[in-house]
Amino acid sequence: MLSARRLSLMTCTFCTAIASALLAQHSKVEATWLHRYVPVLNERKNDLSSTTCHYRPIFDAGGSENTLHTVTRFAEVTLDGGGHCQTVHYDHEEEIYFILKGSADLRYGDAAYPMRTNDFTYLAAGTKHSIANDSKDDVQVLVMGFKIPPTVSIAAPSPTPKIVNLAELTEQTVEGHPTSVLYKLLIGPRTAKRDAINEAYVVADFFLMDFAPGGTNSPHHHEAAEEIYLVLAGEGEMVAGGGMDGIEGRHPAKAGDAYYFRQNCTVGFYNQNKPGANAHILAVRAKVQLPKDDD
Repeated sequence: MLSARRLSLMTCTFCTAIASALLAQHSKVEATWLHRYVPVLNERKNDLSSTTCHYRPIFDAGGSENTLHTVTRFAEVTLDGGGHCQTVHYDHEEEIYFILKGSADLRYGDAAYPMRTNDFTYLAAGTKHSIANDSKDDVQVLVMGFKIPPTVSIAAPSPTPKIVNLAELTEQTVEGHPTSVLYKLLIGPRTAKRDAINEAYVVADFFLMDFAPGGTNSPHHHEAAEEIYLVLAGEGEMVAGGGMDGIEGRHPAKAGDAYYFRQNCTVGFYNQNKPGANAHILAVRAKVQLPKDDD
């Protein structure tokens, strides 16, 4: 027969195992990747919101997941005809605005700057800004925000924003990537020179990919960055969270699909291989500050 002491130890071990299992069932595991279909998403109140400015989060740090690290928001904002958003500023956060449809006025500091479809701009930390619609038609804006680590020293922002249109940029191949996809390089780090706007602290790349029929962005991963893909046009297969060979983790993707990828998550895209099957994806990649080892 078992001794009372040994039986007590076994019972404690068994209870601990049960408690650990129950705790694991209730603990929240961060997702490796997230998917959203933008047309079905609901509006939510935000600091930009007004009765004429409608904020629809695609990926948002204020949402139900705690998965986002550097990204604070990736959202579609719709302005009614004659509408305007609230004025905001963020002391340690940089933003990107991209006009998906319509014409608007960017209020930057005390001045207004016109923006039109496919215009984009970088909004430095600490700048007071808002956006307004002086037309009778709706305006749709893609709004992106990114946390800058508090340890990073931020220079004084430019007194005027640089606004660029996609049509002004030349498509190009990028070294290390298949030639079946052409890139327009929109916004990059302030230490770089290759992008249309080089002013960012944590945004590593904001770019447009144009896929030829059968084109691919080969599956890969980033150890210290998170990334978002928004399919603007076309159809194909998105690679998310699968093996590095690109066979696992393929998901059908069409216009309106958005994917968020955590650091080290496999990411890629395969376009349809048939005549005329072009696809366009808008993508942004932001650096993630990794925890330092204690040793």
